[in-house]
Amino acid sequence: MNNKKPVYLIAGGRGNNNPDPIFQAVLNDVGKASPTIAYVGAANGDNKEFFERIESSIKRAGECRMIQAVLSAKNADLNKARQILQTADAVFVSGGDVEAGMQVLEEKGIISLFPELYQQGKLFFGISAGSIMLAKEWVRWRDPDDDSSAELFPCLGLAPVICDTHGEPEWEELKAALKLKQDGANGYGITSGTCLKVSSDGKVEALGGAIYKYANNKAGVRRQPDILPLNTNH
Repeated sequence: MNNKKPVYLIAGGRGNNNPDPIFQAVLNDVGKASPTIAYVGAANGDNKEFFERIESSIKRAGECRMIQAVLSAKNADLNKARQILQTADAVFVSGGDVEAGMQVLEEKGIISLFPELYQQGKLFFGISAGSIMLAKEWVRWRDPDDDSSAELFPCLGLAPVICDTHGEPEWEELKAALKLKQDGANGYGITSGTCLKVSSDGKVEALGGAIYKYANNKAGVRRQPDILPLNTNH
């Protein structure tokens, strides 16, 4: 039996004080009244303002409790962070810098815990850089002034996709990542205020608005028909 929950890859940017229907959908999918959510802020150095802003947004969407699993500090209590992640009903990965966030998780030796918890049925969701971290891999440049120095690096891989957030309308980094993949590889551009919901079998659904889709084929990286929401409730 497959008890793995979808992964929600969110691009922030709604920027109002109304309850966010995407966060409401996430909380509903957790399947528990007033769930506890572990917050991972590795991509922004566990910035307090980031945490407070996200906590406020999620709590407007529904009753919940958020706890920081602090990892960035040199003296971070890793046993405590692991316990928070293991006992929470869901895990949220915050935004910032994708590569920096993955480096923190690698240095603290905690990367393997994420797929373990996902396999056990824990719900994961992220925003901006956190969404990219939850996907398969991302692109970096060994030399920022040399396009040929682009290379892919692995992310957590809970969502079996390549995605970018806030790159509209050109999605240059997403295209660069797809150029490094084999023919037939797809990538998704998650526009501000929308979400890509990814099931464990790779099925994708748009929430909150259209999601860009690109494919790498013999003609190069080309835009495909957008992924559109199935209904207008999100």
